[in-house]
Amino acid sequence: MRALTLGPEGTYSHRATKSITDDIEFVESMTAIVEGVASGEYERGVVPIENSIEGSVSESLDALADRNVAIVREIVTPIKHALMAQNAEFEIVTSHPQALAQCRKFLAEEYPSAKTEAVASTARGVERAREDPTVAAIGHPDTASDVLQVLARDIQDNNSNATRFVVLAPETERSDAGGKSTVIIYPNTNFPGLLLEMLEPFAERDINLSRVESRPSGERLGDYVFHIDFAAGLYED
Repeated sequence: MRALTLGPEGTYSHRATKSITDDIEFVESMTAIVEGVASGEYERGVVPIENSIEGSVSESLDALADRNVAIVREIVTPIKHALMAQNAEFEIVTSHPQALAQCRKFLAEEYPSAKTEAVASTARGVERAREDPTVAAIGHPDTASDVLQVLARDIQDNNSNATRFVVLAPETERSDAGGKSTVIIYPNTNFPGLLLEMLEPFAERDINLSRVESRPSGERLGDYVFHIDFAAGLYED
């Protein structure tokens, strides 16, 4: 089973994807992963949806709203960040934007003069640190290899740091079974009580909503798409 996820090798997305297959290919955007599955080129795709510290991954949400795919599984992965560099003298700390944000307090306290630089993935940051002695990277300590020293472990601002990934499949594999569902709603309108009108039926049926989020539709200012997760299968009346 061929799967597509965020690369290069060694990202947290890669670690999550290894739990479903060993046949993995990499791209450097969540949008490309969703497109790869929606087109039928790949049987599976794995994208991060939300982090317990930094919240939702907006690129993943927007890509899912624009393309028809099925979510067939979720994977929750503990995130244990380390600071790695060729030596303790560096000027720049680089990583994925979410990883930098998850370690904001540590960096401010321990390396206040270091500049931060966002790259496409944690693994891409590690590659930069291997090439440049003035650059440190934030990522999983197993990616340090022989070139980098692990200067500090568990540097995330919260020890309960975890990321929820979803496994994508072609739309034809969408199932009504299961105990959790995700729907994306574009009302294409706006009036007082709109959100209440959408959510009240869940409360009336005693269905728990585990996530509700709005994202700009891109059509016009103040126009939104809603992402809703709820604890019920689509087969239930």
